[in-house]
Amino acid sequence: MEVNLHPAVPDLDGAAHPEANGHAPAAPTALRTFEFDLPVGYVDPEGRLHRTVVLRKMTGREEALMADRAYQRNGGKLVTDLLHSCIVRLGDLTRNGRTTVARLYSADRNYLLLKLRSITFGSELETTYTCPNCNETIQQTEDLDALPVNLVADAASPDEVYVDLEDGYVDREDQVHVSLRLRLPTGEDEEAVAPQLRKNASLGKNALLARCLRSLGDVPRQRLEAMGPKILADLTMSDRRRIDRALNEHAPGVDLTRQIDCPNCGHEFKTTMDLSRFLSLE
Repeated sequence: MEVNLHPAVPDLDGAAHPEANGHAPAAPTALRTFEFDLPVGYVDPEGRLHRTVVLRKMTGREEALMADRAYQRNGGKLVTDLLHSCIVRLGDLTRNGRTTVARLYSADRNYLLLKLRSITFGSELETTYTCPNCNETIQQTEDLDALPVNLVADAASPDEVYVDLEDGYVDREDQVHVSLRLRLPTGEDEEAVAPQLRKNASLGKNALLARCLRSLGDVPRQRLEAMGPKILADLTMSDRRRIDRALNEHAPGVDLTRQIDCPNCGHEFKTTMDLSRFLSLE
């Protein structure tokens, strides 16, 4: 059976790609496009929820994007442009440009990246871990399609994560604030803090959480905005770990936590999936 290697794929700004004939294909080939449901979904300005996404496999166009040195300073922009290039349809939207993709929740963007990698290269990913007990190098093959995904129920509000801090934030009046409320980060947040993350991961995380911070005890909103990342920097490391656990365990999206058994010493440890070869061109 003959397969069209250059289908007319509409871009997300409503216009056709350069090679397109100006019309969306009536029936895109199943060999190149795949449909998925987002863990959270995109809410448009009219309040409608869009959760179904149609992705196409990556092509030489995306290979050029990943090889472009201009993206080395901002991985968030690379993810946005990569997804924008490969999303054929997002829900019922007729016009969904780059800004729409940037405003997707990070949980949805990460999920789409995993699916994009899986449909293009296959679901198997070679990973490497180091045992913290004996420093043994452990190589494993992960199945991306088997990773658990936390979905938000249609009637649920997915936007916030609550954390009860142990030590809390101490303000200028020596009042302790322990109830922290965060919104889920988006691609726009990723792009905004990418330069800081590249220079210093801890400071970059402070900047990301500060953008997402909605409330902290009784601290006035204007003070939260004025203090910005400094409030996060003042939290104890144990409280910062509580925030990480809340985002990793209770937020929607793909669970990348891995339980590793060291074959050398028998030590069991938890870690985050190794993604260093995730989009390798080799």
